[in-house]
Amino acid sequence: MDGIINILKPVGLTSYQMVHKVKRITGSRKAGHTGTLDPGAAGVLPVCIGNATKIAGFISDFDKSYRAEITFGLVTDTQDLYGRVLKKGDGSVSASEIEKLLEEFKGTVSQIPPMFSAVRHKGKRLYQLAREGKEIYRDPRQVSIYGLKLVDFISPNKALIDIECSKGTYIRTLCHDIGARSGCGAVMSFLVRIRSGPFELKDAVTIEELEEAADSKTIENYLYPIDYSIKHLEKIRINEKALKYAQNGNPLYSHNLAYIPRNLEAGQLVRIYCRDRFIAVGEVYKNNDEIIIGIKKLFYQRH
Repeated sequence: MDGIINILKPVGLTSYQMVHKVKRITGSRKAGHTGTLDPGAAGVLPVCIGNATKIAGFISDFDKSYRAEITFGLVTDTQDLYGRVLKKGDGSVSASEIEKLLEEFKGTVSQIPPMFSAVRHKGKRLYQLAREGKEIYRDPRQVSIYGLKLVDFISPNKALIDIECSKGTYIRTLCHDIGARSGCGAVMSFLVRIRSGPFELKDAVTIEELEEAADSKTIENYLYPIDYSIKHLEKIRINEKALKYAQNGNPLYSHNLAYIPRNLEAGQLVRIYCRDRFIAVGEVYKNNDEIIIGIKKLFYQRH
């Protein structure tokens, strides 16, 4: 079984546990997710099955969308409700104050990864060091906040916000930093991921639904084809005589191509097809005016 399942991760389970459940239900030996969700968060978790695990490296850079609840007047060491309380006080804010704060965090922002995170330091995860009572210096990271808006204000100290952001954005840290700017501190009190690239919450399947589908042998109904996740890439077609060259990882030249879109740029990634079969992900090279397609990752091989 090869493809991608858009799983709805519930609160309380790790992303790894969700992958393990999907492997058990589908009987797949290979599976992996494309972006960790904290145990306390819910939402979209695309899980690659079988040969689709090869695509994970190309889709982990997807932009993401979230809905988060911020609670003002509280600071914890995990930046959410599950940590040790460091500060507690009056978190009264107004909707207009929150909207002004959100404007300050749009665009490119600098974040320091939280100690309770999966970032590695000298072979150890930061959360492991944090549990040992250690805190180390972390280099700031630049992330992009494309959209940030107030959805609802729950007086006196809670707000629901929608976030559209780049890969690697810590929503807990965003909430913490917004709280720090407000002067009264804040934590992320709930989080749901509503989109990861082309995968959306409205289309996500629960583990229970997946189990029912496995029992009725209709699990393919929830399986997205491998190339669905990279449909934003330009599509090229090669002629059948060039198929064996592609399968051997050889570069493809103009005479190998049955169709190629105009205005391709050097370094651009493309989807490669032979007839209607998805073959590989390629990268565009140029030699003077000639377009050359290098094979980045092969997905179809003759057996």
